[in-house]
Amino acid sequence: MSRSVDVDCVTRYGRLFEKDFTVMADTKTAPRVMRFRMADVASQAGVSLATVDRVLNGRGVVRRDTRAAVLEIARRLGYVPALESEAVSPARFDVILQGGTNGYLQLLADEIELAATSRSDDFALVVHRIAPFSPEALAEEIDGIDKSDGVAVIALDHPLVREAIRGLRARGIAIATLVSDMSNIGSIGYVGIDNRAAGRLAAQLIGRLVGNRQGTVLLFLGYRSYRGHEERETSFRHVLDEEFPNLAIVEVRDTRDDIEKSRRETLSALGAHPDTVGIYNIAAGNRGIADGLIASGLAGKVVFVAHELTEHSRKLLLTGVLDVAIDQSPRREAREMLKVLWSHARQLTDEPVEPIPITPIFRENIP
Repeated sequence: MSRSVDVDCVTRYGRLFEKDFTVMADTKTAPRVMRFRMADVASQAGVSLATVDRVLNGRGVVRRDTRAAVLEIARRLGYVPALESEAVSPARFDVILQGGTNGYLQLLADEIELAATSRSDDFALVVHRIAPFSPEALAEEIDGIDKSDGVAVIALDHPLVREAIRGLRARGIAIATLVSDMSNIGSIGYVGIDNRAAGRLAAQLIGRLVGNRQGTVLLFLGYRSYRGHEERETSFRHVLDEEFPNLAIVEVRDTRDDIEKSRRETLSALGAHPDTVGIYNIAAGNRGIADGLIASGLAGKVVFVAHELTEHSRKLLLTGVLDVAIDQSPRREAREMLKVLWSHARQLTDEPVEPIPITPIFRENIP
């Protein structure tokens, strides 16, 4: 018995199937024709036609076990030729995060590693931790990556970093930005919250919680080389100036996420501005600010709005020292980042990056 295949109807995996696949069985009596359709594959695999289409044509992300089942059925029916060349080696991704005492970044690192572990058959992941607030360290780490299917980085907007990213792209390595974006670098996507919206939200929260009281709002500045921190600051200032003229902003310089420095700066600023009615912390260091409020006897009297729901900010919310934590979900960011890198590495159809929600967390709605 011999088998012949209509070559116009069959292509390799990853190309569009326009026609049914036909198998002809030559016998001594009469030819027998068996026609298999995508609907047959879908029926036997127990999935939808859309899922079969995504698997065979690489149109999106499909669960690993579902993809394997669809391909097995398709091969058994003769819809997809069993070619050894279809085997794809696991990808390798690199993620560069700042180190230090920032509780949110530790949560993010944990979630990235957890998400990667669940897909360890698909790709290998290397998480690099570098010195915080150091463009030199970030540029050196980027320069050291020469083999990768995609890199994600919390970007510092600095000439050294831009040059390192140009070198990365010249080596054919894709880059995605995480948490804080960076313009004009040829990124394959940004995964994070809208930091402008976060700053506007913080201004509305403080303005409305303070009410009609006149006074000063202390603005604890982040590291301005983080575009995200700069966006929060600018939009916060704009809304407070436009909508809450009863409040005056006094800035507190970057505390570099240092808890003790944040405490000292808080005590100094509160002493210099006894009319303080609100505090907005753009970056980390919430524990130090809280310690300063407690030491000055103003905890619960000054409206305090900050970022990220961590172990420590939970406690501050429960005790009433912190009024609101503006949270971005590190779990969703980790999963979305890996999806962006994976889709690009496997040349799947580009899908828009899912927006990361901005969630104000009060004591009453702590998840």
